[in-house]
Amino acid sequence: MASRENNVAFCLNRRIQHNISMYFRQSLHAIARGSVLSSLLLCITLSLSSLSAKTRPAPALDSGYVQALAAADHFLQAWQAGDLENGMALLSGHAKDAANRDVVERFFSNPEPSGYEIDRGKLMKHGRYDFPVVLVTVPSKNVHAHRRFSSVVVVNTSNNDWAVDKLP
Repeated sequence: MASRENNVAFCLNRRIQHNISMYFRQSLHAIARGSVLSSLLLCITLSLSSLSAKTRPAPALDSGYVQALAAADHFLQAWQAGDLENGMALLSGHAKDAANRDVVERFFSNPEPSGYEIDRGKLMKHGRYDFPVVLVTVPSKNVHAHRRFSSVVVVNTSNNDWAVDKLP
């Protein structure tokens, strides 16, 4: 008789534990479904809000913008390569007068590895653009790159011939 009572007690204990674990499992599934639904709702809300946000239209570019950007890029490529001759050829007469030869030579004599970034140019007046630039150099003794923020001004000299009017 004692073994029968033990079997009944064992079955009741097992049944009660099973029911308790089922209750917790169902609760966890309900929480998980709720968090999935709330995450889905959050994603939908964010995607709809970004679609409804107003975007600024890009400013209209005149025909000289691409040539001005190319001139600034060629000038900075000459700087990166340390090519004084091609860099001087891209300078306007005003820039050559404003900066003496020593300043220009120092600008192009860059023994460290270097690079540059050009941002979107702004039309200052017809035939004159200002391009914000970042000149990046890595000194040989230092691991960290050195960034110098400046700008390159490019002007239309004549017949869509563009030249750098201000050194960075």
